[in-house]
Amino acid sequence: MPRGNMLIAQSGGPSAVINQSLVGAVMEAKKHADVGKIYGARHGIMGILGEDFIDLRKETSATLENVAATPSSALGSVRQKPTADDCKAMFEIMRRYNVRYFFYIGGNDSAETAHIVNEESERQGVELRCFHIPKTIDNDLRANDHTPGFGSAAKFVALALMGIDLDNRALPGVHISVVMGRNAGFLTAASALARTRPDDGPHLIYLPERAFSSAAFVRDVNAVYKRLGRCVVAVSEGIHDAKGVPMIAKFTNEQDSHGNVQLSGTGALGDLLVAEIKAKTKIKRVRSDTFGYLQRSFPTVVSEIDAREARRVGEEAVRTAIDKNIDGSIAIVRKPGARYGVSFECVPLKNVARDTHEMPASFINKKGNDVTAAFVRYAAPIVGPLPKLTRLKSVSAARIAVG
Repeated sequence: MPRGNMLIAQSGGPSAVINQSLVGAVMEAKKHADVGKIYGARHGIMGILGEDFIDLRKETSATLENVAATPSSALGSVRQKPTADDCKAMFEIMRRYNVRYFFYIGGNDSAETAHIVNEESERQGVELRCFHIPKTIDNDLRANDHTPGFGSAAKFVALALMGIDLDNRALPGVHISVVMGRNAGFLTAASALARTRPDDGPHLIYLPERAFSSAAFVRDVNAVYKRLGRCVVAVSEGIHDAKGVPMIAKFTNEQDSHGNVQLSGTGALGDLLVAEIKAKTKIKRVRSDTFGYLQRSFPTVVSEIDAREARRVGEEAVRTAIDKNIDGSIAIVRKPGARYGVSFECVPLKNVARDTHEMPASFINKKGNDVTAAFVRYAAPIVGPLPKLTRLKSVSAARIAVG
């Protein structure tokens, strides 16, 4: 592979650790004599098509390390899905800038972009190493046990539900938390990590992997409320009816850049579920919160393992592209055994492009309103330790000695 320049960009929703991957890739590239300039494209493919580049080699190590510890996408991101013509145009721009190494950080659509650019370079007989660096809080990339960004977002969800449960204990009622997740429920399922005692919330968890029944939902909430005098619920924004129609579609026709019903940025689903409980039960205090974009880039709420693994996938992508002179994506593969450990493996771009996967059935209970112990064992090491909360050792007032 002849000496050439490197181009790297970020795509899709930001995360708390995506900059770890960026900086890991840049710092690794600086070690290799085969890499000349290190271009960063601002706002993903928009920056590539607009030739809006910055030279990351000029950034100091101190600045890069501070950026690595900062949430959100330092280069800016994009939700635009490129056409085949866009990818051809990007390839031509890369050729003019003597780019020999292209890295795209993102989810399945970003992997597909890298794959199309790679195929175009092969058709034209030009040497261009194309690598996808995994990122998505949805945790739905194929070939991966889990993906960078999920652990930190899951930690946020677990901590938020801990706080909501404490609030709900003080002022009992029903509380519904709406969490991100269109087709995969991993992030909502992480709310289960908030539970340390048998009566801790969330008491009910609803995921897009199971059809949602409003009637069953009301019955479930009412049963928990009668048993505990309160009920905390976590629900994925992508829950849908038996026909696959998102529940939120009753309130909006707005679509995102991929033609999907817009789920985030609205509290409509929470309002719908609150209205159902109020209309069909005698419970008076019913509230909801929609986490929305809070989950993605919340400062200080970072899983240490998530940050470390995000750094590694960036480093491994550059090292593999240069040393082995191949294309691909770096996948996180969990090692067998009770003790947590992972390996980083290069997989073909086609293995992670376009399609995604959902939560396995073994992670969801039979009623479809909670997760199993298997999921908790899976997610706990990725999220890391959570605060240990303490309650008063309460004694009934009738049993307190007088005088």
